[in-house]
Amino acid sequence: MFLAVDLNKILHEVIAWISTSGVKLIIGLVVLLIVFKIINCIASRVKRRLEKRNVDKTISSVTHTIIRKGGKLVVFIMFLGYVGIDTAAIGSIIGSVGVAIGLAVQGSLSNLAGGIVILVMRPFRIGDYIIAQGAEGTVEEIRMFYTYIVTNDNRVVMLPNGALANGKIENTSLKNLRRVDLKYYIPYADDLDKAKEVLLKLAAEHDLTLDDPAASVSVSSFARFGVEICVTCWTKKEDYWTVYSFLNNNVKKEFENNGIRLS
Repeated sequence: MFLAVDLNKILHEVIAWISTSGVKLIIGLVVLLIVFKIINCIASRVKRRLEKRNVDKTISSVTHTIIRKGGKLVVFIMFLGYVGIDTAAIGSIIGSVGVAIGLAVQGSLSNLAGGIVILVMRPFRIGDYIIAQGAEGTVEEIRMFYTYIVTNDNRVVMLPNGALANGKIENTSLKNLRRVDLKYYIPYADDLDKAKEVLLKLAAEHDLTLDDPAASVSVSSFARFGVEICVTCWTKKEDYWTVYSFLNNNVKKEFENNGIRLS
């Protein structure tokens, strides 16, 4: 009898909760999911509109992330208040936990600060080719904590924004032109003038090298095992690796055709 009375009481309380707070919770969850979808739609539309207006990819990507994640966070906090959870108390708890976590993850906070600096100062953009922190590649994505670059052999390297913002960054995409610098050694006994002539002809006659500034060849140093010759030529940034590979692939053959050896 006692068990039956308890079951009836529990059933009555469950029904009462479902008819009051339960309905409110279900309505809140449904509205939450709908608003989340609306936020995703708005974020995507804003990103597409920015891309149509040729806004920088970095700005459009960050704006999309802020709208999508920031909007959802605000709506979720409103949802907690709607279902009767004390958001002020949660805020205090989060604040206290945040201080403790902040002390433990100072490196991550440094990366966050570095990400903000990169987004504001914009030393590079998505699509730029950079050299930094012992790695080089094309910037694929800039996030708040890490910057993702893709190397020439298609590896993804994640660079921490803290170290990136405070270190040396070489951006090879800011200027339209790049200079190709290559060095070769020939024995002292070989014809130096002929070697310089061959290198200059290779660099100057390539379709992708520029006439102004003109290609040049010079002796850069004298080593124990030979003379170091430096060839330089200018090309458009997108043609850099094509010209670089062409010279390296053809120098040995042209030297051999002219009786010149490489040390």
